[in-house]
Amino acid sequence: MELSIKMASVEEILPWRDLYRQEMNCQIVCDALDSRKGWTQPYLLVAGAAIAGFGSVAVGGPWQGKSTVFAFYVLPQYRSRVFDLFSALLTASGATMIEAQTNDSLLSVMLHTFTHNIASESILFHDKLTTTHSPPGAIFRRATPDDAVQILSHDLDSGAKWAVEFEGTIAAAGDILFHYNRPYGDIYMKVAEPFQRRGLGAYLVQELKRIGYESGNVPAARCNPMRAHSDRFSFALNLGDHTSVPAGAPAGRQRTQCNPIRDSVAHAHFTEGDVSRA
Repeated sequence: MELSIKMASVEEILPWRDLYRQEMNCQIVCDALDSRKGWTQPYLLVAGAAIAGFGSVAVGGPWQGKSTVFAFYVLPQYRSRVFDLFSALLTASGATMIEAQTNDSLLSVMLHTFTHNIASESILFHDKLTTTHSPPGAIFRRATPDDAVQILSHDLDSGAKWAVEFEGTIAAAGDILFHYNRPYGDIYMKVAEPFQRRGLGAYLVQELKRIGYESGNVPAARCNPMRAHSDRFSFALNLGDHTSVPAGAPAGRQRTQCNPIRDSVAHAHFTEGDVSRA
């Protein structure tokens, strides 16, 4: 069966993109890229006269000058040719990098087949736990305009809609962003340095999770592997299962930079227990 790659528009790949999202059934970090005009170049994967799937390459925004495959989906009946299809996609697109989530079974395999020197970029958490943290003296509430001075003085995010007040002082702030595929929401937060290691971060994440569920969404979170241990612990303590950016198993995301033929550097996510390999 002859395989070919056809340059396409975002609209043309939508039926296969929907199937990809259904199969993933999780937070997809790069989900919004195709909606940003000029940022991506989608492709249809063709087997004979039939559409076998799609691939999408980031070419604009932060990826300008380093074309990166970030989405790849093949219909089940064509997966015996998945390596040939991916190789053809690399050739047609000229992509030199790959960005993947480790719970993306197809693209993760392509990542480890076509690249090396994979390195971690971030850790992605998804909810597995219900907690009941209640630090003495801490109150979770909406941030108000009157809190602005304290929020700025503690180097917290001025756009955060929620805060933790500790003994009358704003000690932490955070919110939920919806820049990924709904219903998944991305929790972000920060605890002011004088108030760290008191359980306030874990408490804030717990309450933001509650707000997320009450609004009909599914909370998740992401942080850099180099971020302070206390922040990672706050996410892990409340969200449980996590993935990180080495290589790995089903639960997170990997970012991969590579030259599929020559040198490569990959950024990836791994699940708890995985070992980063470079």
